Amino acid sequence: MLALPLLKSHSRPGLELRPLEEHDAAPLALLIERNREHLRTWLGWLDGEWNPERLRMQIRAGRRRSLEGHGLELAIWFEQRLIGRISFNEIHAHHRRASVGYWVDRDAEGRGLVTAACRLLVHYGFTELQLERIEIRCAAGNLRSQGVPKRLGFQLEGVLRHNERLYDRYVDHVVFSMRREEWAQAPGTLRP
Repeated sequence: MLALPLLKSHSRPGLELRPLEEHDAAPLALLIERNREHLRTWLGWLDGEWNPERLRMQIRAGRRRSLEGHGLELAIWFEQRLIGRISFNEIHAHHRRASVGYWVDRDAEGRGLVTAACRLLVHYGFTELQLERIEIRCAAGNLRSQGVPKRLGFQLEGVLRHNERLYDRYVDHVVFSMRREEWAQAPGTLRP
């Protein structure tokens, strides 16, 4: 069983990754609603009602998945304010690999917070979970999101064509990866 971590950034004071709690459902619902149209550009789950009760059920399910070691869902907090989510969407224990997903409040973009959050999660994945490979997939047109794995030294692997149906269109995904050995040899500037 996986323990749920609280991860604090040393390079970005005030940035924390915390396990989602049921009492986070109401502020998370407000954050989603405030960013619905903005996030809908690149995320396919925004249709439908994201009320606190639905989010409480999702948080409970996510905590179970996290405790069982199948994923890890965390809230991104900056200066005591909930600004987004980050996760290992899937953890494949046998293969020791995981994929990262993230989204953040529009007002928090462009400040390096997602990169710092990913740095924390990737470091945790390689050092605590002993993962061998971590992958980040970004929509081909989402250049801001692609900047995150590039800044962290991930390797570009290729493009998965028409990999996701996003409402009324298909989008390609650009695939980036990092191996534990590469992370261990990365410059100190990539450490949390």
